[in-house]
Order: sequence, then structure tokens, then C-alpha cells
Amino acid sequence: MELKNLELLLDVVRQGSFAAAARNHDLDPSSVSRAVAAMEEEVGVRLLQRTTRHLSLTEAGELYLQRVEPLVEEMDRAREEALAVSAIPHGTLRLSTSVAFGQRCIVPLLADLRATHADLKLELLLTDENVDLIAERIDLAIRLAPSVSADVIGSKLMTTRYRVCASRGYLDNCGPVREPNDLTGCSCLLFTFPAFRSRWLFRDRQDHLREIPVSGEIAISNALALRHAALAGLGPALLADWLIDQDIAEGRLVDLFPNYSVAATTFETGAWLLYPSRSFLPNKVRATIDFLRARLTCDPS
Repeated sequence: MELKNLELLLDVVRQGSFAAAARNHDLDPSSVSRAVAAMEEEVGVRLLQRTTRHLSLTEAGELYLQRVEPLVEEMDRAREEALAVSAIPHGTLRLSTSVAFGQRCIVPLLADLRATHADLKLELLLTDENVDLIAERIDLAIRLAPSVSADVIGSKLMTTRYRVCASRGYLDNCGPVREPNDLTGCSCLLFTFPAFRSRWLFRDRQDHLREIPVSGEIAISNALALRHAALAGLGPALLADWLIDQDIAEGRLVDLFPNYSVAATTFETGAWLLYPSRSFLPNKVRATIDFLRARLTCDPS
């Protein structure tokens, strides 16, 4: 029995349909269906129960996959270990990250990544959803959070900080904003997450904490769009340093409170590298992690 067909069967079960598995493997759904049917004929039992709207494992299929899935994973690891001997990362790496972080921090590195690892193919999945690394066959994910859950392997790529910023044009029209309390008189640009749109937290250098209520007429669900609105002079916005530090350095935006730490929920947050729990880390993943650490790791004070 071919390993490829076993992998197809496992993906059909994970995705819940032949069509979804076919998309993952760049195949026609009929090819996937034929491969599963050939496996059933070879095993001698029906593995999947098919209806017009639903697909599920039969009892025999469940027993079969309980034995087969660990073997397939072990064969994958054995293959990765053998390939790692060459020390040249190759194959396709599926990397998932948020839309804003991907566009701002990852896409500008793609040319350098290609030059560094010419044999590595990349599938970059930009989504603000926390995708299931196993079900979506994600090799590596970058998530922005205070910490990571226990069901994946994770390490911090970089510490992130938030800043309240506004354009010089906005400040020229509305007047100076010197203290966090001054925001109560501003029409702020708000992120649509509930924790971000009603109050912002400020901590001074003596660790005194203040909670400032904020309000505004514009709320946006995407950080890139929020940045563009701030650049257009529509109001102050709370944004991550990796998104707006260059704008501040080049004068397009002003950091309104450089002497304060600012947050919406917690002051301790970062960008985390996540990958499925595996006893062996594929060479392509290890090489990509090393590449990203060399170019993105930072711990601003």
C-alpha cells in the first residue's frame, strides 16, 4: 500500500470531505475518491461511510486508522530525518500568521528567504483565525498573544509593545495631546475587539497604572486598515510597534506617550513561533525558524 494514499485517507478524515483533501494535495476530487476506494479494496473492508452530505469513518475504518496513523507519522519523521542529513532545507513549508503581521513583517523577507533557501517552497497563509495546525497541515505558525496554549510547541520570536500614535496633521488640527487623560476629548480610532475599544491602559515609569476611557466614531477590524486611518489623520490609534515604528521614525506618525507603556489587555505580549508537537523538527521548519529569528527577534525596552 502506497504511503501517499494513506496520507490522502488521513487528510480526507481530518478535512471531512474529498474536495477539501483534494485542494490540499492539488488533486482532482475524483482522484482522491479513487485512491480511497482502492485502499478499501486492498484492505477488504469499507473504511468510510459516504452520504450526499456527510462523510465519516466506519467502525472498521476507526480501528484501521488508530493503527495506521502513528505509522504514517513515524514514516514521515523517518523521511525528514533522512533528508535532514543533506542539511539543505527543501520541500514545501506551510506558514500561517495574521494578515497584518504577514504583510508587514513576513512578505518583505520573502526575497531574502528565497535567496537563502532556494530549494524551499513556501505557502504563506494570512488569516486572523487561529487555525488548527494539525488539521490544516501547518508546519509553522506565528501568533500574537501574551502566551501560547499547551497543545503546541512554542517559543517567543519577539516581544511586542503597543503605542498610541497620531499623524502630525491630526495634531495640528486638534491641538496637543500631552497626557493620557487628554484622549477623553479625542475621537480615537478603535479596534473592533471589545477589550480594545472602550479603554486603554497606561503605566508610567514608576509603575503607576491608569485606565483611560476612549471613544470614537470609527472602529476597524484590521490593524493595517487602522494604521492607514491614523496616517490619514482620522485620530489617535493604539497599534503594535512592529506595525508603526518605521512610521514614527520617519515622522509620518507621532508617539503621543513615549514615557508610558500602553496596552489594551496586558503589557506582556509577543509574537510566538508555534509548530505541532513532534519528536523531530523537520529541517525546513528549523531553517525557517533560524531565518526569522535572525531578522525579526527583538526585545525593545
